[in-house]
Amino acid sequence: MTHSELKRKLREIGCYVIREGNNHEIWFSPKTQKQFPVGRHDKKEVASGTLKSIRRDAGLE
Repeated sequence: MTHSELKRKLREIGCYVIREGNNHEIWFSPKTQKQFPVGRHDKKEVASGTLKSIRRDAGLE
């Protein structure tokens, strides 16, 4: 899954960007009440461990 596909899924479940850093965006999940970073490398694949962590923090798992 690429970063842009991940961001699309996050928006679908209600997550949104709180702020933007140099290399990452900080997202918030209303479902889990957690903040988590997502890289800005839209066309690159997300590493499997990173993807699992983001999905858990966002409430997708």
